[in-house]
Amino acid sequence: MQQPKVFTDPDVASTTKSVMKKLPEVTLAFWIMKIAATTLGETAGDLFSQTLKLGYFLTTIVLFLIFVVTLVVQLRSSRYNPFFYWTVILSTSMAGTTTSDFMNRDASAKYLSNGATSLGWGPQGLGIGYPAGAAILLSILMVIFAVWRLSGMTFQIRDIVTFRGEALFWSAILVSNTLGTSMGDFLSDSSGLGYAGGALLVTGLLAVLVALMKVPVVPNVLLFWIAFVLTRPLGATAGDFLTKPVAKGGLNLGTAGSSAVLLAVLLGLMAYAQVRERRTRAERG
Repeated sequence: MQQPKVFTDPDVASTTKSVMKKLPEVTLAFWIMKIAATTLGETAGDLFSQTLKLGYFLTTIVLFLIFVVTLVVQLRSSRYNPFFYWTVILSTSMAGTTTSDFMNRDASAKYLSNGATSLGWGPQGLGIGYPAGAAILLSILMVIFAVWRLSGMTFQIRDIVTFRGEALFWSAILVSNTLGTSMGDFLSDSSGLGYAGGALLVTGLLAVLVALMKVPVVPNVLLFWIAFVLTRPLGATAGDFLTKPVAKGGLNLGTAGSSAVLLAVLLGLMAYAQVRERRTRAERG
């Protein structure tokens, strides 16, 4: 999506020439990689917390630490590196999956299968439910956006070149991916639509956003962030569809097998993006 300059960072004019861009252009390839990363985030998060039985609490702590490490690498990078950028996106997706599960689920039979009474070490979950969890996360995201706007910095990721702008961007990414997980799990588990139905609904909403790009009064920067949130539940429902039992409407491919295939796809896309980025730099001299 090409985004009009709705918000302007006062630092951008003076630094754009001297600071290399660190975030990607928003193209069709961007959205394909986003969906691949968020789907892998769903299957990999479930692999650690459920299949390996580490539990939501411990897995959330570990994945959040991984997110911090990948974020530090991204922030210290002097220019856009597809491997660094998409690794952070993946880590936010995995951490968002288990954080959402910990917030919304508990140790009841509804969430623990095969007669299990616990899952891993530590608290089993807060059990606040998907609607309440989504409302809390949406409120946090709105606060981040309010602070972002009051700061006067740009919402357009192609123009984010300052540390403060990038910190706000990644804060919004982490919360939006967690929010998207709650929305996706609600569609899959509680709405009655099932995994395929939930994915079709989100796909339809994304198609509406594409149509709204042609409406001048709707800022594309707003459509970008709505689409960014919605691609997370699309990944969540797609991931559940791949891994859950056939009796529950899934394909029963398992978290390990699905994660391995999705990781191979994402690595291939990242390598392609890296080649394109190097070619673009060479052409620019």
